[in-house]
Amino acid sequence: MMWLWLCAAVLFGAVEAATAGLVSVWFAVGSLGAFFAALGGLNVTFQLVIFAAVSALALAVTRPLVARFGRSRHEPTNLDRVIGRTAGVTEDIDNDAATGAVYVDGKTWTARSAGGEVIPAGSRVQIQRMEGVKLFVKKSEEKAEVVS
Repeated sequence: MMWLWLCAAVLFGAVEAATAGLVSVWFAVGSLGAFFAALGGLNVTFQLVIFAAVSALALAVTRPLVARFGRSRHEPTNLDRVIGRTAGVTEDIDNDAATGAVYVDGKTWTARSAGGEVIPAGSRVQIQRMEGVKLFVKKSEEKAEVVS
């Protein structure tokens, strides 16, 4: 059994080395624990219990550290930048005619009315959601000058 545990540790280690994230390092550590249990002459049931316990302990110890120190920076996307913002309507928004454009964050976007009403150019709108490359907007109370 000790050779089986040693092979398992190597296999889990190889899987870990081949991946970008922590996916099997805990099982490699658990396999080493079971390997030493097999070396000590413990029966297979105890080896399995030690494998599970050491793997769980390794997971419990390392996962919070990885979560705290391994966080990647969040890069905002266009969606993050424009949802909830106010934009100027540059082309009448008419869902039936499939027309409409707004200007926000230095870009002109295709726009549709979230409520279905026609929104004339020069109006201010608030961006509600994005579907594909279209912004769905609702009319805001502010007036805006048209930006071309």
